[in-house]
Amino acid sequence: MTSIRRTLLGALLGAVLVVVLVTALATYRIARQEIDALLDYHLRQTALSLSARAFAGGPAVPPGGDLAIAIWDQTGVRLWLSRPEAGLPPAAALGFSTVQGRSGAWRAYAAVLGDGVIEVAQPLEVRERLAFAAAARTLAPLLLLLPLLAALVWGIVGRSLRPLGRLARAAAARTPAALEPFSEAGVPEEAVPLVRELNSLLDRLRGALAAQRAFVADAAHELRTPLAALKLQAQLARTADDAGRAGALADLEAGLDRATHVVRQLLTLARLEPGAEGALERVPVSLADLAGQAIADHALLAEERRVDLGATRVGEDAIVAGDPGALRTLLASLLDNAVRYTPAGGRVDVSAGVDGGRPWLEVADSGPGIPAAERQRVFDRFVRLPGTREPGSGLGLAIVKAIADRHGAEVGLGETPGGGLTARVRFAAAVAVARGAPAPRAPRPERSGPP
Repeated sequence: MTSIRRTLLGALLGAVLVVVLVTALATYRIARQEIDALLDYHLRQTALSLSARAFAGGPAVPPGGDLAIAIWDQTGVRLWLSRPEAGLPPAAALGFSTVQGRSGAWRAYAAVLGDGVIEVAQPLEVRERLAFAAAARTLAPLLLLLPLLAALVWGIVGRSLRPLGRLARAAAARTPAALEPFSEAGVPEEAVPLVRELNSLLDRLRGALAAQRAFVADAAHELRTPLAALKLQAQLARTADDAGRAGALADLEAGLDRATHVVRQLLTLARLEPGAEGALERVPVSLADLAGQAIADHALLAEERRVDLGATRVGEDAIVAGDPGALRTLLASLLDNAVRYTPAGGRVDVSAGVDGGRPWLEVADSGPGIPAAERQRVFDRFVRLPGTREPGSGLGLAIVKAIADRHGAEVGLGETPGGGLTARVRFAAAVAVARGAPAPRAPRPERSGPP
């Protein structure tokens, strides 16, 4: 597991070490330049202070230190060499030069003095040793302070990370029942975005838990009544005579159908909950095909209730990216509500098209409609308007809203000209179908029901 403290300590000490090494190299180069200048001056002064005549028969005073001295006469014959083992070249170049001896490189200075030439040379190794010693003396305090610097960095980083530790302990102490936001007091500036994101997550979690509790409570309430009715009908079927038993069994079957429908809707809503496992499939879906299939599926129900069901205008270019099954459920819920709440002799029209680059799907009926003040509330779960006679669970429009939200679409309710309710679903953008690509074509839906 990666440790922020160890990472920072390693990074900071590594950076310090790199700076020390660069400083050492720069210090060595500067020291070497200064030593070269100083010793070059020393070589020149030594050479100029000697007299060629004083060495005609050998030096009067033997040279000391690391220097090597050579003397030539005016004909170029070397008269004397203080250190024959150095292996210096037999000829000298006037001025400063770097020559190669037997034991390594030498720095030499040669000058004409009197009737001869004097050359004074010094091994470059001496200069390197002096430069290294000067650099080491300069950097030694820094190297000795590295352990102290590491300890200081460790303590400072640990102290700086204490707020994160407190935040982690506060998060670990939270329970599903304690979802209050974290306080930003005393939190470092760098950790404030983390705290805000945690608070946002807690807020969403609070909402999800509240919605879940409300959903479970509402579902239990809605299922309690039909289950109690089923139990009563089963008891009646056991105790009634043959004629009464047939009616009780018919009521029992109808109650089972309603309970099954409610459970199916509850499962649909559970799959559409935010965070539910599995993502919606995203493929091009033709709203024309969707409308044709939905009208065909509801034709028998419309005929049974003597409702004129059909399509008024369906644009072939109305194609959206979405989940075909979910969109079928959306349109089926709208059509089911429209057909069931439209009185006999009424009509339900399905239409689809594209407006301003945004596809739309619309279901309009001639039923009683919904008051404007209630149109937003009917999208909540288990909401049924007062005076509603048709049986239902109040989940149809909630399912429509959940599917629309998952597709980034908007659902609006309005009034149908002449009376009734119009539900329109507007999608984000149309999907372009490649030219020449086969697009499924639905048969033009015919109107069903009495003419």
